[in-house]
Amino acid sequence: MSSPIITAAGLRGVIGRALNPNVAIQYAAAFAATAPKGLFVITRDSRPSGELFAHAIHAALNALGLPTLDAGITATPTTGILIRQHNAAGGIQISASHNPSEFNGLKLLSHEGRAISKEHADRVLERYQKNEIPWVSHQNIGKCSVCPDTATAHLDAVLQTVNAKAIAQRKFKVLLDANHGAGAVLGAKLLEQLGCCVTILGEEPTGLFAHTPEPTAESLAGVCEIVKQGNFDIAFCQDPDADRLALIDADGRYIGEEYTVALCLEHILQTARKREYGRKLGPMVINCATSRLCEDIGQKYGIPVFRSAVGEANVVEMMLEKDAIFGGEGNGGTIDPAVGYIRDSFSGMSQILDAMTATGKTIANLADALPKYAMAKRKMELEQSRVPAILERAALAFKDLPCDFMDGLRIDYGDAWVLFRGSNTEPIIRIFAEAPTAERAESLCDEMERLL
Repeated sequence: MSSPIITAAGLRGVIGRALNPNVAIQYAAAFAATAPKGLFVITRDSRPSGELFAHAIHAALNALGLPTLDAGITATPTTGILIRQHNAAGGIQISASHNPSEFNGLKLLSHEGRAISKEHADRVLERYQKNEIPWVSHQNIGKCSVCPDTATAHLDAVLQTVNAKAIAQRKFKVLLDANHGAGAVLGAKLLEQLGCCVTILGEEPTGLFAHTPEPTAESLAGVCEIVKQGNFDIAFCQDPDADRLALIDADGRYIGEEYTVALCLEHILQTARKREYGRKLGPMVINCATSRLCEDIGQKYGIPVFRSAVGEANVVEMMLEKDAIFGGEGNGGTIDPAVGYIRDSFSGMSQILDAMTATGKTIANLADALPKYAMAKRKMELEQSRVPAILERAALAFKDLPCDFMDGLRIDYGDAWVLFRGSNTEPIIRIFAEAPTAERAESLCDEMERLL
């Protein structure tokens, strides 16, 4: 990959090939030129390369005459909170999310503390391609300051959405797998505030990941074994910038990412029905690659569930349009407007513990009570330029079935569905299939792979 991937999700690339300080400076300058004037919050996940890019971005924005606030190693959802707390013009999180350590990237956040819209991202890309940077003279250079407290505002916002006192009385034994990412910076404080007995894997944010960063069943097999051998009520597993959350039950069973959003939705709708925490029943938004679990839950509570294109910005835009009370993506990204319009593993952890407390049930009980579906997820290396032709060929092959082109191609079989789409963050095509059985879901993926 010799050029960075630039989409509404931001910029991402391999260090020294697609991504270098010049690229980061050019992209940060393009963002600043399309955002309001003012302070910019700069944060990073724990990858060692992040410090280098942070220095470059601070220097670039200061040389444009803009002040910057350095919040160091911080989770992406915390960055959103800090932007609002400091009334900033925007923020840049230096992170490649779930990608391996050779990658890094830039996530752009608006003055509202959320991912910028697709329209704004398009303006940034246009400006980036022009590479016109209006450097200021020496007397107008901006200053960089250090954020003295990165955690408190986010911690307080999350705690206000749950019954922290009741959770603390349960004294849950929790394993947190931060995998040497940014998650333990706030995760340890939050779980301690909730009265949990916490064991942390990879607490130090070194960026030297103990396993593949994406919190999938395969990546977390070793963590599942640790849970089996220990005495835990639940294990929470984060990706490097802590905007995604996967779950493992007390027996070491990988419950996964898809169930994170569904379990939180079930609990939030229960609290909304009772008018707790100031919530009221309302719509929910998921993306087109998320399990139909959420649609089943929505039907149970009589609320509409809408689907957007994949990508946090797309989900949030539709949440705002539909006045949704909750949203998320099947990759374990929960979005609770009561905390912020951004994927947030800390909000997810708190809602799960609150559900376990309110019901008196284990996480296994709660997960097993939901409808049963099997989902298969695959990916294949593919140049982005080839994706449109492949989608066109697939649409022709399945012209007799209901097809949706909101994001890639989603084919509805009635009792099952399959989606394939080009990734926003990697030179791959992703295949998702959901069906009543694992065999059927795998068979639908096989069919798509044969077509590719």
